[in-house]
Amino acid sequence: MCSSGVKVVFQGSSALTLDAKGRMSIPARHRDALMAQAEGRLTLTRHPDGCLLVYPRPAWELKREQIAAFPMSARPLQRLLLGNAQDVELDSAGRILVAAELRQAAGLEKDVMLMGLGSHFELWDAATLAQREAEDLKNCMADALSQFSF
Repeated sequence: MCSSGVKVVFQGSSALTLDAKGRMSIPARHRDALMAQAEGRLTLTRHPDGCLLVYPRPAWELKREQIAAFPMSARPLQRLLLGNAQDVELDSAGRILVAAELRQAAGLEKDVMLMGLGSHFELWDAATLAQREAEDLKNCMADALSQFSF
């Protein structure tokens, strides 16, 4: 929630570039909401699909509690999500630093896509996302679309 009590929903995609140090500018349209909702504090971690998850800190804290409560059989998922989580803050230029370990794990080099998915974002290598979306459209969308009408 932001200061007005309205729940912030992130949506849309942004083509971005990582600089030589691994920094990325957060799109202006999301900055104000992230400052209001999380004082510019974010948490990045790995996702099983090969991208990174980017959560405003308050949303991550709730998600972290859910993940920590997973049964022992889900230890590999806990290790992936909690063991790779890194806290970052927006700098004065509206950028975040994506740690080298996370960039390497997600194959992020220069061209990336930030996708708003409601309470959080996914951060993808641009070429990997394009390939993934093409495969998804070709293969598994039929099941999901059978439950949805435009």
